[in-house]
Amino acid sequence: MGQFGGPLLLPADVPDQEHPYVATIDLAALPAGSTDLPLPPDGRLLLFVFPEDDGCCGDIGSVVYVPEGTPVVERDMHTTWYSTVDEYREYMEQFPQGPMHAAVDVSLPHYCDEDFSDDLRWEADWPPHSEELLKLVREAQNDIGDWGTFQLGGFASEEVADLHDPVESIVEAAKTAVAKGKVDFAVSEDPADWVLLADWHVDVDGWEGMSVHWAVQRRDLEERRFERVFVSRYWNP
Repeated sequence: MGQFGGPLLLPADVPDQEHPYVATIDLAALPAGSTDLPLPPDGRLLLFVFPEDDGCCGDIGSVVYVPEGTPVVERDMHTTWYSTVDEYREYMEQFPQGPMHAAVDVSLPHYCDEDFSDDLRWEADWPPHSEELLKLVREAQNDIGDWGTFQLGGFASEEVADLHDPVESIVEAAKTAVAKGKVDFAVSEDPADWVLLADWHVDVDGWEGMSVHWAVQRRDLEERRFERVFVSRYWNP
């Protein structure tokens, strides 16, 4: 379904990105109906991030959409200032390399929350018999393991019980970006208007416990406004 690392191929009129390159997703290679997202039927998504950034406004990464048939040129992968810092470059050199293979799996909200049965807000998201279902999902997840995985759509998962939904956190970051004049487009304050685009559990020495979340408003995704993606990270060293 794509490639971790490899050559960085962008259209000539797309500027160099501020953050390191992570992966390219071949949208035409995704199994039909494998995500809950209104993604383009073809073309490629290139994802960028530097997980150690403390960006307050969801600006620690980006996404570039390259429509099918668009001419591209190879770029230097080390144009960001992170490459000039030895410690950061060592992290970047550990980014995964190689083909990405798709696997369709279950994705349900809040299953990592230890207090699931005591919090009434989960009832709207889970069906009847949800405690039994939660147990089954946790058992399945324990057999698979998250680290190093890259997820498209669905719900973010975390190893800690006290983390708010990452999409809710990104909404707050988007609101801050508006307040600081960093964006000039409308931002919904309702998390229901947003979707998780991608979720990466970073498997890099020195960043253990790090996960990254790319999220976007559903209407912007439908309109292919990938420059409006916001990115956040959670780190539990």
